[in-house]
Amino acid sequence: MTSPAVIGVDSSTQSTKTVVIDAESGRILAVGRAAHTVTGEGGARESDPEGWWAALRTSLGAALDASGVSPAAVRGIAVAGQQHGLVVLDAAGRPLRPAMLWNDTRSAPQAEALTASLGGADAWLERTGSVPVASMTATKWQWLREHEPATAERAAAVRLPHDFLTERLSGVAATDPGDASGTCWYDTRTGSYDLTLLDLVGLDPALLPTVATSGAERVGSLTSAAAAFLGLRPGIPVAAGTGDNMAAAVGLGLGGAGLLDHPVVSLGTSGTVFTATRARPSAAGLAGFAAADGTYLPLGCTLNCTQAVDKVASLLGLDREDVQPGEHVVVLPYLDGERSPDLPRAAGLLTGLRHATTSRQILGAAYEGAVFTLLRVLDEIYAATGLDPHAPDVRERPLRLIGGGAKGAAWIETVRRLSGRPVVMPDGEELVAVGAAALAAGAAWGEDPVKTAAGWGGGRGRELPAVRRDVAAWQRIEAALAEGSGLLAGGSR
Repeated sequence: MTSPAVIGVDSSTQSTKTVVIDAESGRILAVGRAAHTVTGEGGARESDPEGWWAALRTSLGAALDASGVSPAAVRGIAVAGQQHGLVVLDAAGRPLRPAMLWNDTRSAPQAEALTASLGGADAWLERTGSVPVASMTATKWQWLREHEPATAERAAAVRLPHDFLTERLSGVAATDPGDASGTCWYDTRTGSYDLTLLDLVGLDPALLPTVATSGAERVGSLTSAAAAFLGLRPGIPVAAGTGDNMAAAVGLGLGGAGLLDHPVVSLGTSGTVFTATRARPSAAGLAGFAAADGTYLPLGCTLNCTQAVDKVASLLGLDREDVQPGEHVVVLPYLDGERSPDLPRAAGLLTGLRHATTSRQILGAAYEGAVFTLLRVLDEIYAATGLDPHAPDVRERPLRLIGGGAKGAAWIETVRRLSGRPVVMPDGEELVAVGAAALAAGAAWGEDPVKTAAGWGGGRGRELPAVRRDVAAWQRIEAALAEGSGLLAGGSR
């Protein structure tokens, strides 16, 4: 007898990845991939949502073919998507324009104006747990109202990227608390849309999807049209799904039925730090997200991570692994401005050069600057959730290291040295898609998705013991940031 399978979809900025998973063991049977097209110049970043739908079919078909799983064995499907994007639809559910993506920065002026219009950052933190920045959906909707008023007026529905795909699957307009919490019109205190904020941005709540109780809630069944398009059987459960960061947390077994207040650092083009917690976070500089399972997912994001360090390596003519500790050199690799610390106009800063300085030390200092920035955000997350980041029991919690950078020895060793923590290298691959698959299993059988994913073992992995923390390097970078704050704040872009 064929084991039941579930499908998890990771619809990211650049591509769709679909996994077919054995629902009993959690084993990935196959992965399918299809690229997205992103367009735009300057601050614009856009994609056609119909391209996401086509990519879902391509990637799902490839995964099913490679897995050998019959469509009859598939028991559920869920989508995790890139957060914050703005999708506007007509009455027939067709996009009125390309989606504005999370990294579209044209709405930065609208973010500043919205923050001021409610009375400042604290007022937003009290309601949403986050302060408007250009990535947030509310600022993009405000930009659309100001720059393309005819399109905003014609909108019959407003969706997030994962909502759009979930609705295509099920015919039901639904979202989840996790992804909704990244819009800046969702109140994380009440778990519902904030009518005052919707009025502030002139958005009729009737245009928004219903918020499910969790990302694993069964919001509908696969429609006949979607089943024919995708090559699946109609009627299988469709989960509400969630945002990509929330799904990654589920895939790692983080949440109420798993690990709480355990840190995760993701090393990608940008770097993110998050924990699952029961404490509602509220701090400027952090995104006070809800999680997919009813807990919270405070998250800090830095713009400059692997890409910035690779740029320094390229400038020096070095392989990215050809490094030494920075010693007396400090590099703050804020090549694209920075989000945390909030220095949007910053450029990179190099200080402490001496005749004896080597190029390998400069590259090592770039690693140190990027890792310092991420670990500093982790301290802010703990403080925002009522924990002392310097308390021994907090400092001894293993740090889970994921993302493309986690495959690099220089990244791993720099994280170990500056954190002084044990580091876990999770065995699980495709954590966002696996988290989505756990949500699909929850929709199919009513199980807690975090418990399911923890049972699959996605958060387990090789543990590297703690090493002595390089306090001198930390203090050197911290001092350079403080001393150079004026220069960094006024850097040209």
